[in-house]
Amino acid sequence: MTMRTRTLGTTGPQVSALGLGCMGMSALYGEADRAESIATLRAALEAGVTLLDTGDFYGMGHNEMLIGEALRAAPAARREQALVSVKFGALRGPDGSWLGYDGRPAAVKNFAAHSLQRLGVDHIDVYRIARLDPDVPIEETVGAIAELVEAGYVRHIGLSEVGADTIRRAAATAPISDLQIEYSLISRGIENEILPTTRELGIAITAYGVLSRGLISGHFTADRQLGAGDFRAMSPRFQGDNLRHNLNLVEALRKIAEQKGVSVAQIAIAWVLSRGEDIVPLVGARRRDRLTEALGALDVTLDSSDLAAIEEAVPPGAAAGDRYPAAQMAHLES
Repeated sequence: MTMRTRTLGTTGPQVSALGLGCMGMSALYGEADRAESIATLRAALEAGVTLLDTGDFYGMGHNEMLIGEALRAAPAARREQALVSVKFGALRGPDGSWLGYDGRPAAVKNFAAHSLQRLGVDHIDVYRIARLDPDVPIEETVGAIAELVEAGYVRHIGLSEVGADTIRRAAATAPISDLQIEYSLISRGIENEILPTTRELGIAITAYGVLSRGLISGHFTADRQLGAGDFRAMSPRFQGDNLRHNLNLVEALRKIAEQKGVSVAQIAIAWVLSRGEDIVPLVGARRRDRLTEALGALDVTLDSSDLAAIEEAVPPGAAAGDRYPAAQMAHLES
């Protein structure tokens, strides 16, 4: 496997062609093995993965401290190559409840100060609000990040889960490197308006959920019991008839993967990679074996017949169920 690189838009840094989404090491997918999480982070850095994605609210700071620990233990060369992307703004209660989003300029700088401390770094490479604060114009939030860029605490400005109008307003305020948004074979909503807008403006996509939280990884089964605290237990796509329908899509994809001698996860990730050089998939591996499998997607080449077969097996809009519960869908722009 040779690690390729891609660039986060016209204003952002060069990063590895696959990034590592670290959320599952701290939150929303049940218990995680701390030692294995650290080992996976180290393995990713050694394999040439440079983009590490986190949020200051993942495990209420736990995820940032985990990444900070891994970076401190990494060889100097790998540590210097690492680029950390941080989402902020989500408000949590002590019981883990979600209390909304805060994009006020003072809050932006406060969140950044805490993240810098937890990560043990002097700057954040890409900084973005996790969801739009409906009470604060995006110009004010992005303007505050731009002030952090000017002061040297942040290198690049990103966005997360916003629509085309907000993207344009943000880009008119300050240079935007990338939009982080869900994109996979079964989550293709960005193709209609958002992706054309980012491409017009020279903004990259960092695509999360490329395996739809494990649903299209080839490893999820209908009889799997989800533990306490696992987000998927409330996710519409993992419920009842929806789950059975979606796993039938996976089996159709498995036939194509087997013909190519690759895994379902690898072909699903390779499909996202094939959608354009301006798209950087984030893989949510929590274990070294899953990381190794994901990195294998870099060696998968999909020709026109492969892509046609994938399109027939999993056409746009084929998934059953929304990608989030209704209450969380209300915070997303389209």
